[in-house]
Amino acid sequence: MQTIFFTISILLIMIFPSVGFPFMGPPGCGQDCASCHNLTKEEASKLLKLEVDNVSQASAKGLWEVTGKQNGKTVKVHMDYGKKYVILIQAIIPIENIGKPPEMKKLDVKSIPLTDSLIVGDPDAKNKLIVFSDPDCPYCRKLHTEMKDIVKKRKDISFYVKLFPLVKLHPQSYEKSKTVQCKNSVKLLDDAFEGKDVPKVECETKILDENIKLAEKLGISGTPAIILPDGRVIPGYMDAQNLLKLLETPQ
Repeated sequence: MQTIFFTISILLIMIFPSVGFPFMGPPGCGQDCASCHNLTKEEASKLLKLEVDNVSQASAKGLWEVTGKQNGKTVKVHMDYGKKYVILIQAIIPIENIGKPPEMKKLDVKSIPLTDSLIVGDPDAKNKLIVFSDPDCPYCRKLHTEMKDIVKKRKDISFYVKLFPLVKLHPQSYEKSKTVQCKNSVKLLDDAFEGKDVPKVECETKILDENIKLAEKLGISGTPAIILPDGRVIPGYMDAQNLLKLLETPQ
């Protein structure tokens, strides 16, 4: 969480009307509140101490949506028209969508090469799921176990694993991934997840670096990341029961 910001809930906004959203008071400035208020990128950068890329009207009136970078990471926040409060909101949900499953990010699976992936299950299975995985990631280990259980029961499902070592979090994962990739061995990946020694191999491969670049291009920054056949992205671990339910519930 970015240290310069503080978390404030929508409930607090309701409790403290002094925040001063224009839409909460008497109407003014014509039909468009934004016509009386402006926030430039330069001003937002100064106030938020961010390298601001864009300032736009948020989905909810009375809020600016600001996107930028801090310490190399993309940040999105909301600021009230009074420029007194920063609000961290995971999502703004239209009333009509309450009670419905959240929309999931979708990718074009055709843009993701399956060549050089490690395959868990039948390569010719009808349903091919893509998984970005790190051999030192504990949640990847849990998912790997679920994957193996699924393919035992469901011959129509397979997993194409793209090794994505998060070297900043797991310094040893790149070398382990390199060994697994060079040998193209699911068994070695099993060993890595089980904490067994994975010997170094002398080989040259660009696949890991290509996977890292691909993940960045796709907006994937963590592991595991599961991509369903229709392109929906699950950004994290999911147990077998819920994964199968989601797979069988098209969006």
